[in-house]
Amino acid sequence: MIAAERVGALLLAAGESRRFGAADKLLAELRGQPLVRHVAERLAGLGFGARIAVCSDDRVAALLDDSGFHVLRNDAPGRGLSHSLALGIGALPETVDAALICLGDMPNVPATHFDALLARFDPAQAPIVASDRAGQPMPPALFGRSSFADLCARTGDRGARDLLATAARVAAAAGWLADIDAPADLARAVTLDDAD
Repeated sequence: MIAAERVGALLLAAGESRRFGAADKLLAELRGQPLVRHVAERLAGLGFGARIAVCSDDRVAALLDDSGFHVLRNDAPGRGLSHSLALGIGALPETVDAALICLGDMPNVPATHFDALLARFDPAQAPIVASDRAGQPMPPALFGRSSFADLCARTGDRGARDLLATAARVAAAAGWLADIDAPADLARAVTLDDAD
């Protein structure tokens, strides 16, 4: 187990929203507020030692700054998820021993699931902990400091997918790990009960 104050929460919110159309999906309204605010507010309430958001849109950045995140600008979102990941990991303070990687388009992850990821973490036996959806490891995921150099060295849009293959896992209920890629996904998410 790792205490929240020893963890840096890293919110990746710089995607290009290609499948969503002309609008930035993170600004689309879901249950009365912009999509990205759902995960941001859950993370803000959990006592993490650092909260960093990587954004490419000034409006998204303003929302996350208002939520208490240190905002980093990704001026090259076309370089893929790995570029955002490297920016965020590189900005974490020395006082944190692990990074919780979260995606801005996953609005239904409850606070209890973030707590379960931290509870499963062990720097020796489980230095990487992934969420599990039907046997598939995925974010949100927790990475110990021993993984930071590897995370920063990645390129393209695959992020840390291969590292997650070796991760300890925490099962998630159906719907918690749904991400919003297209307007139809947003329409389905509106009908879900709030994850909390």
